[in-house]
Amino acid sequence: MSAPDSALPPAAPAPPIPWLAGARARVRWLAAFFAGALGALAMPPFGLWPVLFVSLPVAVWLIDAVHAGTGAARSARARAAAVCGWWFGFGYFVAGLWWLGSAFLVDADEFLWALPLGVVGLPMVLALFTAAGFALAGALWRPDMWRVPLFVAALALSEWLRATQFTGFPWNAWGMAFGQGDVLAQAAALGGLHWLTLIVLFIHAAPATLADRGSALARLAMPAAAAAALALVAGYGLWRIPAEPVPVQPGVRLRIMQPNIDEAERAEASFRASIIARYGAISMQEGENGARLEDATHLIWPESAFPFLVDHTPEALDDIARMLPEGIVLITGAARAENPLPGEERYRFFNAIRVYDSNAADLATYDKVHLVPFGEYLPFDGLLRQLGVRQFVHTPGGFEAGQSRRALTAPGLPPISALICYEAIFPEEAILQPPEAGNRGLLLNLTNDAWFGMTPGPHQHFAQSRLRAIEQGLPLVRAANTGISAVLDPFGRPVAPVLALGTAGIIDSDLPLPLAPTPFVTLHAAGGAVLYWIGIICCLAAGVAAPAARRDARVAAR
Repeated sequence: MSAPDSALPPAAPAPPIPWLAGARARVRWLAAFFAGALGALAMPPFGLWPVLFVSLPVAVWLIDAVHAGTGAARSARARAAAVCGWWFGFGYFVAGLWWLGSAFLVDADEFLWALPLGVVGLPMVLALFTAAGFALAGALWRPDMWRVPLFVAALALSEWLRATQFTGFPWNAWGMAFGQGDVLAQAAALGGLHWLTLIVLFIHAAPATLADRGSALARLAMPAAAAAALALVAGYGLWRIPAEPVPVQPGVRLRIMQPNIDEAERAEASFRASIIARYGAISMQEGENGARLEDATHLIWPESAFPFLVDHTPEALDDIARMLPEGIVLITGAARAENPLPGEERYRFFNAIRVYDSNAADLATYDKVHLVPFGEYLPFDGLLRQLGVRQFVHTPGGFEAGQSRRALTAPGLPPISALICYEAIFPEEAILQPPEAGNRGLLLNLTNDAWFGMTPGPHQHFAQSRLRAIEQGLPLVRAANTGISAVLDPFGRPVAPVLALGTAGIIDSDLPLPLAPTPFVTLHAAGGAVLYWIGIICCLAAGVAAPAARRDARVAAR
């Protein structure tokens, strides 16, 4: 029979940072907040991922302090750890997502009152997931080196919940610390973003044991394993990236147009009247080496290109037909409307990607499936509208979601996995089904990040879109209203000059060929995020089973 936890000698002296245990709770919360905020510097556009060697060990030491200060009561440890975790997550999300407030300033007369909800309210909610991870870790905590994989599993599980529950919001997942680079990001081809999060958390949390008291083996084992893991990740990336360029799709020449239109300008009547002429003037600019629009096979415009329903505006279609050279295909973001369903009165609106030929005839459509809550539709629509709240996009009743993700077809191009704006942050949703070679061509991300101005937001969005290319081994074609627009090969490398944030211009580029399905795609088809869940199980086994085995051995010896 096992002795109760309180009757057992501690596995090791704890905590390694004594002043945290002796400090008042508010001091620990403040330390958690600033440690989390420091971690946000690991995200784009800063990319200072070594700061996580400070941020994540502090998180481990905070749970050490909770464990030492609350005794053996599991529920007390879990509650105290959850509070520290909430402050850690709150600091991380406030520092990493403050730029969301820019969207409330576009139509300040209507939305300024809600600015605190975006800048503070959303981080407060997202921090609940981090709190859950800390609570799980705190409940199972043992003060020895095996607490590191336990912490990693608990926090990675909370990140998975954040990415998948209540519509999901995997923005700035910890894996993006490596996901924004070239060499380290290649590990995502094995297991995707969540697998990369496991790796990042382990590598950066492991140095927490350096401050432990005890044998050198106990202090150095986890950091040594983390150093080996970092070397393996870097080695894999160096091996995977070829020295030579990726071959290109024959007979395809892309031209991407980035107009750089401020969101407030779109509401002006003069803008509506001149939009086609403005787009046409930029699209027809002379490119590098004298490249012309007539040399392109496909012209690509960004999301929400028109502040009106282009299909209901014959003169706009006529202008497009006159502007397009013979034989070119236009792929553009353009909202569309369907007649009301039986028993309904209002039209149904869709945020869509449209494909037109050079006569402006509609060839194909993809309707956005994963809509942005409060941006494109209102959760609890009836209640919130009674309170005078509406979504950011001025569409009566908001947008409807497309029925399913399917390949978008365009003449002269292989199958397209279309991703409108926010959809590009969801790794699994970008995979077309079935994922066989015949259903693989390119990722197409059309977006309008003008809502967020010259802030870190568009940089973070671009980095996440880019990681989808690496995960799937597919080229990425990205057209963004205000930037960042690019054509990337399946390793995330630009194959043409990138259009920076806040500039107008064009990109002329070939289309790289896709690779064979990556392990991430193959394993996902077989059973989901396989490597991620294997990693979770291994970390939990190491964090729970190993200390429990030593505890039982001590009890048996008494």
